[in-house]
Amino acid sequence: MEVPTKTTLSEIYPEDALKRQTKRWQTLVTTFEEWSPGRVNIIGEHIDYSLFEVIPMAITADVLLAVSVHPLEEGPSTIHLTNINPQKFESKSFDIPDTGDVHIDSSALEWSNYFKSGLMGATELLRKKQKDFKQSVGMDILADGKVPSGGGLSSSAAFVCASALAVMKANGVDEVDKKELVEVAIVSERAVGVNSGGMDQSASVFPLQGSALYVSFVPELSAKNVAFPELKSPLTFVIAQSFVQADKHTTGPVCYNLRVVEVTLAALVFSKIFGLKELPSDAGPLGVSLRGFQDSYMQQKEGIHDNHTVSKSDFQDQLQDLVQKVDQYLPQEEGYTRQQISEIIGEDISSIEEKYMKKFPVRAERFKLRQRAMHVFGEAIRVLRFMELLSAPPPQTEKENTELLQALGELMNDTQDSCRDIYENSCSELDELCNLARAAGSYGSRLTGAGWVSVRTPKIVELFSTNEC
Repeated sequence: MEVPTKTTLSEIYPEDALKRQTKRWQTLVTTFEEWSPGRVNIIGEHIDYSLFEVIPMAITADVLLAVSVHPLEEGPSTIHLTNINPQKFESKSFDIPDTGDVHIDSSALEWSNYFKSGLMGATELLRKKQKDFKQSVGMDILADGKVPSGGGLSSSAAFVCASALAVMKANGVDEVDKKELVEVAIVSERAVGVNSGGMDQSASVFPLQGSALYVSFVPELSAKNVAFPELKSPLTFVIAQSFVQADKHTTGPVCYNLRVVEVTLAALVFSKIFGLKELPSDAGPLGVSLRGFQDSYMQQKEGIHDNHTVSKSDFQDQLQDLVQKVDQYLPQEEGYTRQQISEIIGEDISSIEEKYMKKFPVRAERFKLRQRAMHVFGEAIRVLRFMELLSAPPPQTEKENTELLQALGELMNDTQDSCRDIYENSCSELDELCNLARAAGSYGSRLTGAGWVSVRTPKIVELFSTNEC
């Protein structure tokens, strides 16, 4: 499926947003414009990089790039980046050398790195499609972003996807396959310093207006738009901001990137505990994943040739069994040291660090494999149950209506509990907002985005409610 070309703003925005968006677009005089929305994650928190299914939804807040293309010339081409908020995002310029490859300094927190990431992904895709393609043409770009940076609504993925689309268009490609775009954006965004999964990029490219998105990562990337059930009363998602800003790039060594390492090590440890052959390489950021472990376990120990073909009910049963196995075989609440992990998997500490902790270093004396695996398998169950509820026949009575909302809300509340207590990626401000929302009548409330914020440093809470605020 190709990335669509829109001819009117009504094809992009809901009616209540058209007036302000029309004014915004008209201020950008340019050759062409590229657009990518932010997202809110309804359920499926921190399990995309373990390759389990997630359910996000695109939002009206977006990133808009106005692009003017330079004439094609010999030698390096130049990119000029300007933001409508220059006080916060300083104008940047850089050259693309004859080789076409740009360097991204992952140690520097630069907004231009996210454009470079999109450029890198688009360049890779262009080289696959055009054997003689080497480097992008130069461009002048004016960026206008309405997704709050560090606010949990995926401003980075929206910017990377819009940037990749802009580069493709500038270099003469009008038809871009959605799946190809998302796949290169997932990998290229990791160059900025975060071993992220693929939910955010999928939610910025695949969704249709008014739908949720069911994203799968194995056996290959796929996404299905899911309509919300027709209810007796309005269904409202409220996004509230705690004004505590998250910075995955800076806190990565002790937060986001550390969690990626922990779930990866959990997969390796489990593999050794159950005597599996070496886990096959997969699309996880570090090459192996808990989903890869699950599929390998089912194949080698349960005789299931292709675990991707089992029913959703059987898959849920597998996950529930894995939750019990975590409880039984990973008992250490205090976590596991490098030495203990080394002894279990039969690999030197230096080799483990080289494979899984070198590209983006992490800081930890102990790795909480039990808690991280428990959250991932539990959250994967909640996603499947949420999807079941969305796919069921719509309620016919007020009682059924209420029961459905309560069931959906309870799953969201359980996610928040797990994020707070097991995965440890919430904070007191988010916890308080969730409690306030539930006290005010929401059926469910939970954080969305990465989490890990401090009281000094907007963050988003997602409220699932039929009450107007």
